[in-house]
Amino acid sequence: MSESIKDLLNGNVSWVNNTLRHTPDFFNKLATGQSPKFLWIGCADSRVPATEITNALPGSIFVQRNIANIVVHTDSNLLSVVNYAVKVLKVKHIIVCGHYGCGGVQAAMSNDNFGFLDNWLMHIKDVYRMHKSELDSIDDEGKRMDRYVELNIIEQVNNLAAVSFIQEEWDDGEFPHIHGWVYSLKDGLLRDLDVSINSHDELDQVYQYKKK
Repeated sequence: MSESIKDLLNGNVSWVNNTLRHTPDFFNKLATGQSPKFLWIGCADSRVPATEITNALPGSIFVQRNIANIVVHTDSNLLSVVNYAVKVLKVKHIIVCGHYGCGGVQAAMSNDNFGFLDNWLMHIKDVYRMHKSELDSIDDEGKRMDRYVELNIIEQVNNLAAVSFIQEEWDDGEFPHIHGWVYSLKDGLLRDLDVSINSHDELDQVYQYKKK
């Protein structure tokens, strides 16, 4: 094994020992099951780990990550995670969290060819097409990129709200609430984009399913 792999294994042992010193029964409690109140749909970027940047304990956030935090209605992996989160774990909040400086969004904003990855980036390019007038009016490329990141998050929140089994949950109450957040790599802070959906009424009519 390379030193980098050994470092990870040794780091695990150090983490376990340090955790046990502070909370001797931590792993006994953790092994009994999970009951997170939050589902986090985030970017796969290694610099944006959900529990660390929110100072949350293991077991408190159910996590699904992919390139540029995309919600695709044909992605069975994502849909399985979301279905389990809302139907079984009964999470109260779903957070779609992107981050400034996202490589996936930057790639989608360019006309470069990235091979197989282009198929995934197409979903992000669709966001640019939907908001072309606003984005093209921003002369500063850095600010345009930041706004593109934000708009991508907002569109993914809307995509998630259109999922039929989430709307089924709303038939029985107010949860889950879906939120859009963005993370800054430059200062480590999370920002609420003030987009939150928790009812059919906040969707365009074409996406609203009839109650069963």
